[in-house]
Amino acid sequence: MSSDTLTLHYAPQTRASTARVLLDELGAPYELDILNMHAGELKSPAFLAINPLGKVPTLTHGDTVVTESVAIALYLGDLFPQAGLTPMPGDPRRGAYLRWMTIYAACFEPAVIDKAAGHVPSAVQSPYGTYEGVVDLLAGQLGKAAYLLGDEITVADIHWGAALHWTLMFNLVLDLPVFTDYTRRVTSRESFQKVFADDARLATEHEAAAGAAAAAS
Repeated sequence: MSSDTLTLHYAPQTRASTARVLLDELGAPYELDILNMHAGELKSPAFLAINPLGKVPTLTHGDTVVTESVAIALYLGDLFPQAGLTPMPGDPRRGAYLRWMTIYAACFEPAVIDKAAGHVPSAVQSPYGTYEGVVDLLAGQLGKAAYLLGDEITVADIHWGAALHWTLMFNLVLDLPVFTDYTRRVTSRESFQKVFADDARLATEHEAAAGAAAAAS
């Protein structure tokens, strides 16, 4: 691993929370650059110079910039193989690992966003087919074992567990036992509980700070 510092550019209660959990699970040394999105800090010139889209999570590793939550998860998992959470090349689970990480980005999240917006694209033209098909595929996989790829937790479970936590909370997927049990199993881990608690604290502080700044202007 490079000795360059890992910095997670971060706002609480966003997709960046998953990256923070993963860093903790991997035992990675890192710094947090905490941004107040309520105060517009994601659109500041300093942050836009790092990620022109003004989105978190964004990871910097020396001169390397990695954006998009799945790319960050894959990058970090490969960077810290000693944590035992990543099926590396040569592991028979590697193909399924990459497949399910890509299904999240290419199928699950677009399907959920379309569902929330009330948009039902043509199943023939949609890159993911149908929302129901994606959800059924996931349910079938999670019904096979304790975790996505078997009996051992991987980076993919950190990512999917967090995704289901939020989508269940906002009723974007059905609260089927196969989803709720899996989500509880993953997010009950100490890493998740620590980040959830700290995010609640930071979110309260950020909202208060942004409100005070607005009142003073």
